[in-house]
Amino acid sequence: MLLRHILLHHSRRFSSSAAITPPLITPTLLKQCNSVSQVNLIHQQTLVQGLITHFSTNLISTYIAISSPSHALSLLQNLTPSPSAVYFWNALIRYSIRPGLLNHAFALFRNMWRLGWTPDNYTFPLVFKACGDLMCCRLGASIHGVVFSTGFESNVFVCNAIVAMYGRCGELDCARKLFDEMCERRLYDLVSWNSIVAVYVQRGDCKNALRLFDRMCKLGDIDMRPDVVSLVNVLPACASMGAWLHGKAVHGIAVRSGSFEDLFVGNALVDMYAKCGMVDAASKVFDRIKEKDVVSWNAMVNGYSQIGRFEDALGLFEKMREENIELNVVSWSAVIAGFAQRGLGCETLDVFREMQVCGSKPNEVTLVSLLSGCASVGALLHGKETHCYAIKCMLNFEGSDLEDDLMVINALIDMYAKCKSINVARTMFDSIEPKNKDVVSWTVMIGGYAQHGEANDALELFSWMFKQDGLVKPNCFTISCALIACARLAALRLGRQIHAYILRNHFDSAFLYVANCLIDMYAKSGDIDVARFVFDNLKQKNFVSWTSLMTGYGMHGRGKEALEVFDEMRRVGLQPDGVTLLVVLYACSHSGMIDQGIKFFNSMSKEFGVIPGQEHYACMVDLLGRAGRLNEAMELIEGMQMEPSSIVWVALLSGCRIHANVELGEHAAKQLLGLNSENDGSYTLLSNIYANARRWKDVARVRSLMKNSGIRKRPGCSWVQGKKGTTTFYVADKTHPQSKQIYEILRGLTQRIKVLGYVPETSFALHDVDDEEKVDLLFEHSEKLALAYGILISAPGAPIRITKNLRVCGDCHNAITYISMIIDHEIILRDSSRFHHFKKGSCSCSGYW
Repeated sequence: MLLRHILLHHSRRFSSSAAITPPLITPTLLKQCNSVSQVNLIHQQTLVQGLITHFSTNLISTYIAISSPSHALSLLQNLTPSPSAVYFWNALIRYSIRPGLLNHAFALFRNMWRLGWTPDNYTFPLVFKACGDLMCCRLGASIHGVVFSTGFESNVFVCNAIVAMYGRCGELDCARKLFDEMCERRLYDLVSWNSIVAVYVQRGDCKNALRLFDRMCKLGDIDMRPDVVSLVNVLPACASMGAWLHGKAVHGIAVRSGSFEDLFVGNALVDMYAKCGMVDAASKVFDRIKEKDVVSWNAMVNGYSQIGRFEDALGLFEKMREENIELNVVSWSAVIAGFAQRGLGCETLDVFREMQVCGSKPNEVTLVSLLSGCASVGALLHGKETHCYAIKCMLNFEGSDLEDDLMVINALIDMYAKCKSINVARTMFDSIEPKNKDVVSWTVMIGGYAQHGEANDALELFSWMFKQDGLVKPNCFTISCALIACARLAALRLGRQIHAYILRNHFDSAFLYVANCLIDMYAKSGDIDVARFVFDNLKQKNFVSWTSLMTGYGMHGRGKEALEVFDEMRRVGLQPDGVTLLVVLYACSHSGMIDQGIKFFNSMSKEFGVIPGQEHYACMVDLLGRAGRLNEAMELIEGMQMEPSSIVWVALLSGCRIHANVELGEHAAKQLLGLNSENDGSYTLLSNIYANARRWKDVARVRSLMKNSGIRKRPGCSWVQGKKGTTTFYVADKTHPQSKQIYEILRGLTQRIKVLGYVPETSFALHDVDDEEKVDLLFEHSEKLALAYGILISAPGAPIRITKNLRVCGDCHNAITYISMIIDHEIILRDSSRFHHFKKGSCSCSGYW
C-alpha cells in the first residue's frame, strides 16, 4: 500500500498544484520494491526530503538485491568509509564473481582501496577466488602483499583463500610454502587442510594429496577430523592412483563419522571403487545410497563399461530410462566410451545414433570416444561425418577451450591414421600451431605412421619432435610407437639410442609396456640376446613379455630356447592362451622341430583348452610345408572344422614353391582366387612355381591376371645399416655414389666362392632367358648388393645387418652362406619370414627358410 501511495504521489505532482503530504519512507517500504524504477522513485524522494544520508545503506542494499550494482556503486562511492559498510563492497564483489565479470571484481577492489576503504576478512577471500578463476597469479600475489599491509596475514580464513588461489593458478610450490608457514604458526583449521589437499588433487599430484590427508588424520585433534569436503577431496586421488586400499580406509572413516549418508560422499565412493576396477564394491555402495542422482548412476555405468561388463552397463543404462532419470551427456558418453575402449566400433556408432535421436547434445568427450570407435572398425565415412559435426558445432568457436579443441583434433588425427588416410592425418597434424601441439598430438601421428607401414616417416617425425626447443617431450606412449617403428625397420642403432633415452628418463621402471616394446625391438632388429637381457631384468612380466621373447627366439630359429621360455612361463603359473600357442607353433616351424610342433597342435584343446583357429592351422601347414610333407598339410586342411581362409592356402602355396609342387600349388592358388584374395604374394608364389617348372606361358598368364586385376607386385629391396644411417638397394641398383666399388667387391666375392663350390641356382632367375643371362640377373639381386656395401663400410669383425622386404632368394641364401666362409663378419639377414645368421659357412635356419 505504501509503495502504491508513492507512485500515486509521484503522478499527482504534475497534475495538481494542491499540497500533498509526502509519503513516509521506511526500510520496509524499500524491501517491497521489485524493480529499478520503483527504487529510483524512493531514491528520488529521499533526495527531495533530505533523507539520503539516513537511507543510503538501505538503498544500496535494495539496489544489490534487485541486481542493479551500478546504482548501488554510485551511492557507495559517496559514503564515508566505515567497517560496517564494507559489507556492501563485499556484496558487489561477490556479485561480480561470475563468467565475464571477473575483471570487474578487481576494478571494484581497486576502487574501494583508492577511496580509502579497508578490506575485511570477507573481502580478500572473494578477490582471491576471482584471481583463481582467472588463473591470474601475478595479480593474486600483489593482493597477497596487501594482506600483509592490512594485518590479515594471521587470519586463517584469508590464508586459506590464498592457498586455494595459488593452487588454482598452478603455483603448487607457493601454495605449499604458505600452508607450511601456517602449520608452523599453528594457524590452520580443517579448511586449511582441505584446501591444500584439493590443490594437489587438482594439479594431478595424488601421491602428495594422500600423504597430506594421512598427516591430517594423525593430528588427533577433534577439530581436524575429516568432514564431507575432506572425503570428497581425497577419494578422487585414490581413484586416480588405483589406491583401493587407501580408498577403503577413507570409506571406513566415512562410515564411522556418519558422512557416508551424504550423497556427494556416496558418489565419490562409487566412482573410486569403479575406477579401481572393484565394481562389485561400487555396486554395494550404490545400492545403499537412498536418494541417487544422475552422478551416482553415471559412475556405475562408467565402471561397468571400463572393465568390459557391457551387459551390466547397458542394463543399468536401461534402468535409468525406466526410472525416468534424466540421461545427460555424461551418461551417454560413458556407454559410448565403454564400447570404444573395447574396440566395438559398430556398437559405439549405434549408441551415438540413439543419443542423437533422444536430443542429447554430445560434448568433446563424446566425440573423442566416437572417433575411437570409428577408428577401431575403420569406419572412415562415419569418422568424416563426426569431423564435419565437430567443425560446425565445436572447433574454433569464440570462447571455446583450446585444450578441448586439441583433444578432438588429436582424436581426428588418430582416426584418420587408423582408417589408412595417413595424408589427411598429417595435414591435420601440420595445421596445429607448433606451440599448441601437445605430446598426444605427436604420439598419435608417430603411432599412425608406425602401425601402418610408414616406419621411416614415424622415426623422422620422432626425431623432429626433439628439435622443438623443449616445447614438448615424449612420454611412454610416444617411446613405444618409436620402438615399434624401429622394430619394423630393424633399425638397431636408433633403437639403442631410444633405449638410452629410456634409461636416462626411467621409463622402463615405471611402464611395463615400454620394456615389452624394447624386447620386441631388439628381437626384430637381430639382437635376441639383448632382448633376453631386458626380459631377465624385468621386475614383473606379463603375457606380452613372455610371448615377445618366444617370438624373437622363433624368428631367429632358436626353437629350443623358445620352448624353454614356454616351460618357464608355465612354471610361474601363467596359463598359455591361443596367442602363446601360435608363437610356439611358429618357433617350431622356423626351427625344423616338426614332431614337437605336431605334438603341441594335437594337445591344444585337451591340455590347454584352446580350440585351434585359422592362424594355428596356417602355422601347421607352414611347418609341414617347409618339411616337404605337403600331402600331410593338405590332409590337415581337408580335416579343418571351418572353411580354410586365405592365410592357410598361402602357407600351402609357399610350401609348394619351396618343393616345386606345381599341381598342389595350382590347387592352392585356385582356392585363393575363389576367396578374392588380393595378396600380391600369392600371385608371385604361383608365378615362381611356374617359372621354376619353365612353364613360361603360365607365368605370362599369371602376370597378365595381376595386371588386369590392378594388383602390383612389390619390388624387392634390401637395406643395410651403417654409421650414418640406412642405405637401400633394389635389383640391379646403380644409383649409389659408390656403386662401382660395390659391384667390384661383389664380383670379387662371386669369383672366390665359385672356387669353393658355389654354383648359381638359375631356377631362382624367374625370366625366360638363357642360363648365362640368368646368372647375370642373380648377380644383381638387392641382398647381394646390400652385403657388398656392408662389407665396404663396416669395421673389421663388425656384424653386417641386412633387411629384405620379401623372402630371401634361394640363390642369394646359398651365395651368402659361402661368402660367410671368406669374410670376418657375421651376416644377420632379416627377410619377411625370419632371421638368418650366416657365420663360417652355415646359417641358423638349417635349411628351414
